[in-house]
Amino acid sequence: MRTTPVIAIHGGAGTISAAALDAGAAQAYHEALRAIVQAGQALLLRGGSALDAACLAVEMLEDCPLFNAGHGAVFTHAGTHELDAAVMNGADLRAGAVACVSRIRRPVRAARAVMEDGAHVLLAGAGAEDFAREHGLEMVDPSYFSTEARRAQLVRAQAAGRVALDHDGTANPAAPLDEGRKFGTVGAVALDLQGHLAAATSTGGMTNKRAGRVGDSPLIGAGTYADDKRAAVSCTGSGEMFIRAAAAYDVCARMRYAGQSLAQAAQAVVMQSLPAIGGSGGLIAIDRNGNVCMPFNTEGMYRGHARGTEAPQTAIHR
Repeated sequence: MRTTPVIAIHGGAGTISAAALDAGAAQAYHEALRAIVQAGQALLLRGGSALDAACLAVEMLEDCPLFNAGHGAVFTHAGTHELDAAVMNGADLRAGAVACVSRIRRPVRAARAVMEDGAHVLLAGAGAEDFAREHGLEMVDPSYFSTEARRAQLVRAQAAGRVALDHDGTANPAAPLDEGRKFGTVGAVALDLQGHLAAATSTGGMTNKRAGRVGDSPLIGAGTYADDKRAAVSCTGSGEMFIRAAAAYDVCARMRYAGQSLAQAAQAVVMQSLPAIGGSGGLIAIDRNGNVCMPFNTEGMYRGHARGTEAPQTAIHR
């Protein structure tokens, strides 16, 4: 019996600039989210795997400068880029990740290559870049990831003497999410025709972060997790808190050990466990039955999903 395929994606959580949220400002985000969901949906309907669909969606998010992953990634305090990504295959619990890379065009492809190689789960820095190069992945000069908008964010963050846990922002009053309080991570989860689940996550990290900082995105169980018996999860938010809460795994653990539904487990993690330690953000998740849950404790989260042949749905606020 074939399963109805489902895909869900996120482009980060944060605070909506409610004072001046206009349709024109939000349109570009909705269009980007819709196109990416449609691409993943089409792949799944052709019989593609959940892993292929999740990775395709994240690659497209990495290529879109609207989001803090790949091209358009934020800057570290040193004026460099350090990107992280992870993938996990729910069928066999294989996983791969890279952290602190600055020359791999699509970090999620490197994460998948680490998984498929099988010797390790997480590679970082120069070693991860050497691995990617040896496996024929596209390499770029670090300047490829730079945009003037992100450089301006770094200047503002340094002038304020703070690290921004997000895309420390433009002062654009019409921004669909307040760019000063928006968590910069992208992710995708998918369920394929064969009933398999997968998750993928990628990020440029935090504006003005210390070089060498690693957040939750590439840490299996913190920002990314998938298990065919439970769910696939990709997180976005204050990474240090998601690490401390083992947030992505905790959703699956609650389902397994406490018998909670996906909605109950995801809500408990996002609305109870994380806020208890000061954690802000959200997650997207799909369970083995195709249920989708996308809770967030911020005012908004870029997100989209599609089930079977149904038209994709996208949203920014509640």
